[in-house]
Amino acid sequence: MRPARHWETRFGARDFGGFQDCFFRDRLMDTARIAVVGAGVVGLSTAVCISKLVPRCSVTIISDKFTPDTTSDVAAGMLIPHTYPDTPIHTQKQWFRETFNHLFAIANSAEAGDAGVHLVSGIKGSGGWTLTRRIEDLWELHPSFDIVVNCSGLGSRQLAGDSKIFPVRGQVLQVQAPWVEHFIRDGSGLTYIYPGTSHVTLGGTRQKGDWNLSPDAENSREILSRCCALEPSLHGACNIREKVGLRPYRPGVRLQTELLARDGQRLPVVHHYGHGSGGISVHWGTALEAARLVSECVHALRTPIPKSNL
Repeated sequence: MRPARHWETRFGARDFGGFQDCFFRDRLMDTARIAVVGAGVVGLSTAVCISKLVPRCSVTIISDKFTPDTTSDVAAGMLIPHTYPDTPIHTQKQWFRETFNHLFAIANSAEAGDAGVHLVSGIKGSGGWTLTRRIEDLWELHPSFDIVVNCSGLGSRQLAGDSKIFPVRGQVLQVQAPWVEHFIRDGSGLTYIYPGTSHVTLGGTRQKGDWNLSPDAENSREILSRCCALEPSLHGACNIREKVGLRPYRPGVRLQTELLARDGQRLPVVHHYGHGSGGISVHWGTALEAARLVSECVHALRTPIPKSNL
């Protein structure tokens, strides 16, 4: 069963049929030009899903930061279910299940060793483009693009005027401790030790409303102390690097189609953001749904406008 399509929806993509004459009066679309704003795990996975599910489209990922400088690069990357109060439980389960199945397939494929760059190579391999640019207003992308997908995370406070989204600061340590092969996590999930392919991530903090991206020395000392209490061998860890990321928290993931309009011109936007600390856990499931919304918008744009009998 497919998940419900829209949360907080002003009107859904299906309703665009009544507006399609406002999109392109002079031509029917051949190749749909789609811009994805944001290059974290949500933006990249959305771009890949669009390229797979939407025929005859070109996808450009636009962001002022790409890996290794995104919030997603700071995350430990563990697949743990998260709860979104404003989203039905059955929908959250489907998002998690689709993400788990996708990642499990990668883990059991020849691509497993390169899973960290899977999304970037996936979009470039399908003919997509990347553009390093800071977007101040989604309308900047009109008329260069037919549809915009907003995966800007915290940037949506400005780009979408969304006051519901706020940062939860997370500071971690990335260390060299190759003898650590199994993860350890305390009951609250605040203290954790997650081994990865290139380093071990030690965490962490949850600081609501804190926008500070600079590492805090006291936070680092506390993290190392707590993790060493769980795994004393970490006293021998070396090459300690401090990393900070701002999780984009919101009561529910925003998956919604909106129609922007200025001076008689219109631009369909699919919003896809607000995953908090659960981006890794549900990114593929929500990206599939965002791609479906984009597909419906593209279909509306390609549908001939019926001639009036008046």
